[in-house]
Amino acid sequence: MNVVVAEKPSVARDLAKVLGATKRCEGYLEGNGWQVTWALGHLATLKTPDEYDPALKRWSMDRLPFVPERFELKAAGDRGRKAQLDILAGLCRGADELVCATDAGREGELIFRYILEYAGCPERPHTRLWLSSLTEEAIKAGLESRKPSTEYEALHDAARSRSEADWIVGLNATRAYTVRYGGGGVLWSLGRVQTPVL
Repeated sequence: MNVVVAEKPSVARDLAKVLGATKRCEGYLEGNGWQVTWALGHLATLKTPDEYDPALKRWSMDRLPFVPERFELKAAGDRGRKAQLDILAGLCRGADELVCATDAGREGELIFRYILEYAGCPERPHTRLWLSSLTEEAIKAGLESRKPSTEYEALHDAARSRSEADWIVGLNATRAYTVRYGGGGVLWSLGRVQTPVL
């Protein structure tokens, strides 16, 4: 079975219509040799510091900065989102052919690659469906001109490094400023983009 992973359910429905995948299943549409599913945005996210080391639940300056040797993922959000992530992981592992159809850009690429990593198959070959329009003609043309995932490695690297840099700066700076200046229970939320903008 060929599997297409879109970022949003509405996009998945548009793709499934063109592919002839009209049977509704739990978390995906199926038919004509295709399973078309959706990610609902970020379903996998980087673990928090205390998930690497329970001692980091207590914020203190002597434990900063904290940077994990290797970043690890966890399911993001509620049980419904976790269930969808598990469905995607199973479909990705079992696919004969895998197609990334998340939004065109850095975040879409990261969403898909995090799903593969969570599924335990981060190096899984796949093709990329890059769409700027969801008309039937554009979808058909995009499906015909899919490119191998190797052509998007630089985009993936940029997305991952931004995500990990945000984690390092945001979690360490927030903890440091909150411990140092947050007397009375004030949380000083800091981040790479947020702080300069404020």
